[in-house]
Amino acid sequence: MRRWQATVLGLMVLATSAGAVGPAAAGPDQKRVVSERPFAWTPHVLDGVVQAIAVVGDVAVVGGRFSAVQEAASATPVVRHNLFAFQLRTGRLLSGFTPRLNQPVRALAPGPDHSVYVGGSFTRVNGATRTGLTRLRLKDGSLWPGFSGGISSGWVDNIAWHAPYVYVGGSFPHIGGENRTSAARLDADTGRADSNFALHLSRPTLGRTIVQSMGLSNDGRMLALDGTFTRAGDDNRYQLALFDVSGRRPRLMPWTTDVYQRSACQLLGNETTYLRGIDFSPDGTYFVVVTTGHLNEPRKLCDTAERFDVAGDGNHKPVWVNHTGANTLLSVEVTGSAVYVGGHQSWLDNTWGWKWGGPGAVWRPGIGALDPETGRALAWNPTHDRGNGVEVIVAYPGGILVGSDTVHAGGEYHARLCGFPLPTS
Repeated sequence: MRRWQATVLGLMVLATSAGAVGPAAAGPDQKRVVSERPFAWTPHVLDGVVQAIAVVGDVAVVGGRFSAVQEAASATPVVRHNLFAFQLRTGRLLSGFTPRLNQPVRALAPGPDHSVYVGGSFTRVNGATRTGLTRLRLKDGSLWPGFSGGISSGWVDNIAWHAPYVYVGGSFPHIGGENRTSAARLDADTGRADSNFALHLSRPTLGRTIVQSMGLSNDGRMLALDGTFTRAGDDNRYQLALFDVSGRRPRLMPWTTDVYQRSACQLLGNETTYLRGIDFSPDGTYFVVVTTGHLNEPRKLCDTAERFDVAGDGNHKPVWVNHTGANTLLSVEVTGSAVYVGGHQSWLDNTWGWKWGGPGAVWRPGIGALDPETGRALAWNPTHDRGNGVEVIVAYPGGILVGSDTVHAGGEYHARLCGFPLPTS
């Protein structure tokens, strides 16, 4: 999901029209923080990495790059090609859901009628040509009849279903029968691109435009995109912008910020943006962004989580910023009672440290929770192996589910997938 080359780039927020649940959607309004003791029943993913999770009713669908999984109560590995599903509360694998994808899954979203939308870098599904995007039946993993949405080349990193549409982001020039630069709105049934929906994202001086991550508000009026763009149409939007897409055509809103234009962070390898994720609060009044950057300067937003309020026009500054001390954050999920953040961080509240705990820092390896009002770390500290990091956190009515490339959480063996329940009393 995170494959980029260095520069300062774009995040965008949009508004839309009906409900959705999943990693691209805002989390449910949980009144309490989840337990530090993990669920005992989550299946183990025996190799690779978990990059996407979606909850469809009482079923969780898990995607990434892997070849085998194992039920928690079993010693028998089961072959699964980058995608599987299991029953919440028991962890039992859905034996009929055995789709075959030839390349990794990078995005999932629940769909109507017990289906799931799947995005990634694959080119074949169940032996048929499907490039980057498909829709599958949960009961048997078969291709959904009539859904022909797909990309011409590249990959899909983000999907959000919001009836009657599916919003898709990633890196592609063409999708669903239309030329679209890395973001599109499709008909949820047919996969045909909406001809009225064009965001005109670009990086005029910096090359390829990529949409990295997406967040959808629960009221159906805001969708967040981050990526490598620096402009939307004729307007500058450096890593954060607001669009109203409740009508037939998207409208750029006068909500702006200059903090990512000014806060250049150091990037490594083939990265092209240091923003890594975004999620709205359940009531849609604010959102939280997480970043990488390999630097720690109190005035920069590298390796941080920061909250922005939605209200008001013009330039916005963060309400608060939490520094890890130069360790990457990859994922964020806002539930009302907490802002859960994951990555390969060792500390939170670490404004003055660099790869070590500075004054005031608290130890929160791999995963932690922030106070939504102050941004300070909450006491919640289950601990999680660091590795490359926690790639995805998804809240649902029973708690949260977490995907990564490591095998321990809460002091227990939970290979690459774990979950934490909401307290029952």
